[in-house]
Amino acid sequence: MAQQHDHEGKPDSSSSPQPKPSLDPDMDDTNSAMIPSTSWFTPKRLLVIFCVINLLNYLDRGAIASNGVNGSRKTCEGGTCKPGAGIQGDFNLSNFEDGVLSSAFMVGLLVASPIFASLAKSVNPFRLIGVGLSVWTLATLCCGFSFNFWSIAVCRMLVGVGEASFISLAAPFIDDNAPVSQKTAWLAIFYMCIPAGYAIGYIYGGLVGSHVGWRYAFWVEAILMCPFAILGFVMKPLQMKGFAPTYSEKAPTLETVGSEVQDAEASNGKDEGLSLREEFRNKSSHEPSRSKSTTILGQFSRFLKDMKELLLDKVFVVNVLGYIAYNFVIGAYSYWGPKAGYSIYQMENADMMFGGITVVCGILGTLAGGFILDFMTSSISNAFKLLSMATFSGGACCFGAFLFRSEYGFLALFAVGELLVFATQGPVNYICLHCVKPSLRPLSMAISTVAIHIFGDVPSSPLVGVIQDNINNWRTTALILTTIFFPAAAIWFLGIFLNSVDRYNEDSEHEVSSVERTSTAPLLEEKTAETSTSGQSQDC
Repeated sequence: MAQQHDHEGKPDSSSSPQPKPSLDPDMDDTNSAMIPSTSWFTPKRLLVIFCVINLLNYLDRGAIASNGVNGSRKTCEGGTCKPGAGIQGDFNLSNFEDGVLSSAFMVGLLVASPIFASLAKSVNPFRLIGVGLSVWTLATLCCGFSFNFWSIAVCRMLVGVGEASFISLAAPFIDDNAPVSQKTAWLAIFYMCIPAGYAIGYIYGGLVGSHVGWRYAFWVEAILMCPFAILGFVMKPLQMKGFAPTYSEKAPTLETVGSEVQDAEASNGKDEGLSLREEFRNKSSHEPSRSKSTTILGQFSRFLKDMKELLLDKVFVVNVLGYIAYNFVIGAYSYWGPKAGYSIYQMENADMMFGGITVVCGILGTLAGGFILDFMTSSISNAFKLLSMATFSGGACCFGAFLFRSEYGFLALFAVGELLVFATQGPVNYICLHCVKPSLRPLSMAISTVAIHIFGDVPSSPLVGVIQDNINNWRTTALILTTIFFPAAAIWFLGIFLNSVDRYNEDSEHEVSSVERTSTAPLLEEKTAETSTSGQSQDC
């Protein structure tokens, strides 16, 4: 702290020592280097809060796919017409339109994710999560007031915008604060909320939709998320590894420059002091006219540079390609599963059955994948091994399940298959976080999310709807879909042989540009003032 303002404001950031929290990878299992010791916000509380938010995100996805909320079209047979129900019945949607509706929120998600990831370098990431959750809450509330296909489709797009900030930034926060020996396990606990949220959403949507109407399902979701959106603004924000601490990023003031001048005159004479004064006047006179344009151009240039580095990383690309194929199947399963089960096996309570299997197998499988990788010693190569083996075995079980004529045989083998395929959640995201340097982790998560959705579950739901409209046989449609697990396993198998390096402990702090450093929002205004005063008193 004694040297904090010795070089502040100079273009050369490489020589400016930046105070930052300890990034020692050998930190103990109970204290976090990223969370201040004075904060009530412990690592475990962070994990619990993020898990609940993630659960609500995916509960929303499960609810809109449930028969209770999604409903069914009006049907007429032999002169007798059966009225439609839910969203599909109220708005008279075709299967294709229904599939598009399930994927509409992905449009906002894939557009906003890279934007939030880039903004994390100039605005505190924790505050960005608060902004995103606020948008999510308002958009979900409006879904309940929609009046036709396009109105609810637009609202679903805005739900995706709100979710984008959370999915890009939550995992790096968890990775920073997890005990070193349990990093994948903590990620697995977080991603366990994906299948659990979907499954609870099926059940929740089925109950609420059938008893009080599908609109209430969205209104209750908005009420549940509202406290977390508020929390994102009122709590002290956290610092993320790989970014310059925000309390050291204030632009130089007359007071701090005066201190620098006195130090310079004391050590090197008045000439250097006069030089510093002149430099400050010149910089101050030009700053207002060029700060905004320089910041925008600098951020865009940084984004392009980061994107190039990310897309040239073979480990990242192979991991995401496998993830795309995997998510293509999972996305279609999550949306069409209850309807397929109802059609093939005449499951009257398909929502409950699929919801129950998914929540149990999803939780157990995701946790098992994380703990197994930690037991194997977490590494990128071991993660690829686990991904390929689990996906191939799980895909084979799911394929065999749809061949069963017996409902009970199907449920038993399908449960084993889901247990295996959900073991991938921890390892696949571990690779995304550890194959890049710390400052690229938000962008890595954002681009991974964009890719798996735009090429995975966004097209899969409507495409499966088109296949079913033409084949009109849910068993054949499900078998065709399930075979895509095998290319995913093959791609991840190739990743085992790549030259992979865990880059989590690379210090990218010195690479933060001067533009980013001067434009980063303060972590906490009061704390900034206290830190500045403390640093000056130590200098004296």
